[in-house]
Amino acid sequence: MSQFWKAWQKRKETLQTNTLQKHADKSMESVSDVELTPDVHVNISLIRDELGKCDDLVFRRFQNKEGMDCVIVFLDGMVDRNIISQFIIQYTTTTSTTYEGPATNELDATDRLRQVIRNILSGTAVLMVDGNREAYLNNTRGWDRRGVEEPQTESVVRGPRDGFCETLCVNSALIRFRLKDPNLRVRHLVVGQRTQTDIYVMYIDGLAHKPMVDEVISRIEQINVDAILESGYVEQMIQDRRWSPFPQIQNTERPDKVVANLLEGKVGILVDGTPFGLIAPAVLSQFYQSPEDYYERFYIATLIRLIRVISISIALLLPSLYIAFSSFHPEMIPSRLVIAMAAGRSTVPFPSLVEALFMELAIEILREASVRLPGPIGPTIGIVGALVVGEAAVTAGLVSPVMVIIVAVTTIGSFASPSYSAAIAIRMLRFPVMLLAGMFGLYGIMLFLIIIMVHLSSLKSFGVPYMSPLSPLNMLGMRDLFVRAPHHMMKTRPNMFHVHDKVRLREEDKQ
Repeated sequence: MSQFWKAWQKRKETLQTNTLQKHADKSMESVSDVELTPDVHVNISLIRDELGKCDDLVFRRFQNKEGMDCVIVFLDGMVDRNIISQFIIQYTTTTSTTYEGPATNELDATDRLRQVIRNILSGTAVLMVDGNREAYLNNTRGWDRRGVEEPQTESVVRGPRDGFCETLCVNSALIRFRLKDPNLRVRHLVVGQRTQTDIYVMYIDGLAHKPMVDEVISRIEQINVDAILESGYVEQMIQDRRWSPFPQIQNTERPDKVVANLLEGKVGILVDGTPFGLIAPAVLSQFYQSPEDYYERFYIATLIRLIRVISISIALLLPSLYIAFSSFHPEMIPSRLVIAMAAGRSTVPFPSLVEALFMELAIEILREASVRLPGPIGPTIGIVGALVVGEAAVTAGLVSPVMVIIVAVTTIGSFASPSYSAAIAIRMLRFPVMLLAGMFGLYGIMLFLIIIMVHLSSLKSFGVPYMSPLSPLNMLGMRDLFVRAPHHMMKTRPNMFHVHDKVRLREEDKQ
């Protein structure tokens, strides 16, 4: 039966791939792939015909020293005009020999119209000289960009303060700055029929598992959509199990985290236009680990990591345990606590399940509202709203004081997760486990945990088991799971990523 299911899935993927190949790139394919002519005026007409009437399309005409007509074509706002004036035009008007290109950092030449259009739309200034069939492509990109700032979603107490921005070349430079390895490889891909989004796939040659790298690149190349506006598009389209609530590819704003994972044999994915990079493959343990775990001493990092694990467990199970104990198993609670809980619930007209669902839903609404409000107002509204709503609900007898405490501790525990996408999964799963606890008590909670463990054990990320190094058991990987061993004890890299160079700390380096 399982073989039939795998065969059916493979046949389905093949049909989908063939369908995507039939629908070719309708945006750039619509551009005539003709040769340019030696007549610069004819070339200008060809460009105008393809791009239509665009008020931001600039044709800057001038003559070189030999008196030949020249024109520079670019999109206003996407180029640095100083480079065009001081380098390209000045070089062209003072050089009497055949044009070979100005002193810009990148220069290429082409005689194909489609390539010219693609470069103009990417922010390149195209220089055409009358009597020359080739157009010169000068890298003059210079639009306004956000500078390198501290990450907003992954702040640390100790560690670097720089984070990715929306510019792809800046993000790759942040990685190159930290990883001066000549074996670092960068593959450039273009995805999105209309957006033509640039993507960098980064890995360390000789360290990363080559079939895994090829699989990552193959999945990205098979993406056939109109637009890639953020790395989340890529993440959702290349992950193994799209219906799973658990993230199978990690996103991050931190270049140091990407470098650390590249050194583990993983693959980094950078998408132009977003400050979030991707790390593949991903396992469950890395979503509750933080970069500062490796910057602090090992016993401090171990304590903090265990606190995170406990916090995530509280965020998932605490409301359900309250429902199960208060509704089905009151004999398991100390007598004095039972009396206090009964006194608090004496005026509550709803069962504990409805009470918990009402409070959790109210907290989720307040949390979402505080995120959408302006910065100075959002945290204030969240805190004041939670206090006012909680106090009013207790005063009105709609919820018990213990329930308010339970929900508050649960919410605080969910904030302890370093990964926002993993915290979202915990928030989602909290509601079904509450329903099972309301129907079956502790048996429902155990049934839910068994289902989740079976699901997690079946997940894979680019061939790597999601529960590694727990399942399958890898004793070397256990040194960096719930506890973080000292650096001198982690001599080898994890085996689960099939790295070629397994030695991290060599004896001569240790001495």
